[in-house]
Amino acid sequence: MAFNLLKGKKGIIFGALDSNSIAWKVAERAFEEGAKFTLTNAPVAMRMGEIQKLAEKTGSEIIPADATSVEDLENLFAKSVEILGGPVDFVLHSVGMSVNVRKGRPYTDLNYDWLAKGWDVSAVSFHKVLQTAWKLDAIAEWGSVVALTYIAAQRTFPDYSDMAENKAYLESIARSFGYHYGIRKKVRINTISQSPTRTTAGSGVKGFDAFIDYAEKMSPLGNATADDCANYCVALFSDLMRRVTMQNLYNDGGFSSMGVSELVMKHFGTD
Repeated sequence: MAFNLLKGKKGIIFGALDSNSIAWKVAERAFEEGAKFTLTNAPVAMRMGEIQKLAEKTGSEIIPADATSVEDLENLFAKSVEILGGPVDFVLHSVGMSVNVRKGRPYTDLNYDWLAKGWDVSAVSFHKVLQTAWKLDAIAEWGSVVALTYIAAQRTFPDYSDMAENKAYLESIARSFGYHYGIRKKVRINTISQSPTRTTAGSGVKGFDAFIDYAEKMSPLGNATADDCANYCVALFSDLMRRVTMQNLYNDGGFSSMGVSELVMKHFGTD
């Protein structure tokens, strides 16, 4: 069901790879709610994905951009403003990667070159996106920026490895830049801490399927799906949440507030 929450709004969506990705679901929902937007991803990721199908479905143009390249981001924002007919009202940052996790390197023996690459892609890219938009004045007054994160920024999940630090840094950027952009243009910046979700990227984490099952048993409402996250993003992009900024917002079925659940206790055979 659509409510025209984003009627007349313009945006940029980073990270739609295939129909399993959260960014893909956000694009579909934003389109249903009346938004117009450009789609972007790194050139290498675009060759792996099916983003052209999403562009056709939503009537969007694709602008390839490496989120770690300021030059690419300048081109992305400039072209988006031109295509959409003015500054954007919302941006979704759905970008993350750990080479150490992909290559199975243990946290106690990290490759620091790989760590730096993952940190740049997953966290510093968010600052680059915001700083580029700031300098080009590419986000409209009362705009909304959302980045996707995970509770490993606050709690230890051993197999999440150095991505935990990346997400903690990402959340800090949202708070710090949220202050400056709020003062300047009333732009709000938030992160959504999502349940573990079956995406192409998420499936690369060791033991991911088992952890999804654990989180499901721990969460009173069950795990939040990619569609749930898309709805949350749309709400944050809309004018309904104009005073929400600099927040890390949990979309996890209650997992973040739990100590233990009856289902988990039963699983381990506790009477």
